[in-house]
Amino acid sequence: MAWDPGKGIPIPPSPQRSGDPAKGFEYLTTGDYVKGGIPLDLFRMTRNKDVKEHLKRQGDNAGIPYGFTVITADNGEKLVAPNCLQCHAQIFNDSLIIGMGNSLMDFSGGQQLSSRAVTMAAKVLEQRAPEKYAAAKDFLQVSATVGPKLITATRGVNAADRLAAVLAAHRDPVTFKWSDSALMPLPEKVIPSDVPAWWLLKHKNAMFYNGFGRGDFGRFLMASNLLTVRDTTEAAAVDRRISDVLAWINQLQAPKYPGTVNAALAAKGQIVYQASCQKCHGHGDDYPNLLIPADIIKTDPALFSNNYQQPQFVNWFNSSWFAQGDHPARLVPFNGYIAPPLDGVWCTAPYFHNGSVPSIMAVLNSRIRPRYWSRSFDQPRYDYEQLGWVYESKTEAAGPQVYNTTLEGYGNSGHYFGDKLSDSDRSAVIEYLKTL
Repeated sequence: MAWDPGKGIPIPPSPQRSGDPAKGFEYLTTGDYVKGGIPLDLFRMTRNKDVKEHLKRQGDNAGIPYGFTVITADNGEKLVAPNCLQCHAQIFNDSLIIGMGNSLMDFSGGQQLSSRAVTMAAKVLEQRAPEKYAAAKDFLQVSATVGPKLITATRGVNAADRLAAVLAAHRDPVTFKWSDSALMPLPEKVIPSDVPAWWLLKHKNAMFYNGFGRGDFGRFLMASNLLTVRDTTEAAAVDRRISDVLAWINQLQAPKYPGTVNAALAAKGQIVYQASCQKCHGHGDDYPNLLIPADIIKTDPALFSNNYQQPQFVNWFNSSWFAQGDHPARLVPFNGYIAPPLDGVWCTAPYFHNGSVPSIMAVLNSRIRPRYWSRSFDQPRYDYEQLGWVYESKTEAAGPQVYNTTLEGYGNSGHYFGDKLSDSDRSAVIEYLKTL
């Protein structure tokens, strides 16, 4: 497709399936779309109980942290499986916000899927609880394989793209049969991303940061099923339910700003926003779905060039079960990124596709972006004026608790459009963004 290099490229819409939002929430929080896990007894021994019962679940799921779901294996054993809320929910102001991207996860030391811990658990179970081992074996095997390949350089970013690539490398695209050895080469580097808010999805004509997820969104939403799926019959069972999950996601609304908004300043900010931002980011349901070429946006290119353009993975997906049937999906690479909607942007720090910028003020003023910065993950605090995490600039990289923007994939360059604004205009835009 040819385009004017000074303009964005609109993404056309694709037909989407309808569903039942109530059934979708039930399936999201209690369903077995990930069909493997660790034995319930072992989980309860090693993980703290969710004393706040954020999801108000009952039965076996009572007290289980919201990012996990109890399922029943074929042999009747109870397993605890990870669910979508691992990445797509976060505690914010002491409340669970479902649909908020989790920016507190730690992939920096393999903690999310520790190969060593998984291997030890497998040996103990095999010797002492063979029935439980039989139920958990497939999940433990896959976890031990993928865990060491998901390590990021810093905490607070996500390795989901890498996980998808690793799982694809070990599964036949047509049958989904698992292979202990990789069937195609993996890129050496783990390029991170920030998890986008789910409440933005209803505006979008494509998924992922460079808009390369086209066609049926449900097929992408169920991709975590690759962690444990045994064949396409199991995949089809999840596929029949996933449209309900999409229906629930599509009715999500962004959280409201909890503080007081200066109405006069916000009105001024709306005028500045309309003149400087709305063409790309839109407003409400009037969202243009524009892809912005890399030479215009100038943000770190590693995500689209590494995660979203490896031909072996694009070909894998586009020839796989996901691309078949009456509601197929497909991958369409692009050199650049989509300008996202900004509903609830006030609470979705850190910013950019890789979480490299701690506040909206720094998004709008590239001169104040820190090269190295850290924030508290144990007691995170939010800056309701700059709109972002309270952070501390550092003079050098010092381990995974410090975000190092000099690393490939972690850069904070680009999106210089706010630099031309005055300080007062930037403050006004921020006040307006609190209302979205």
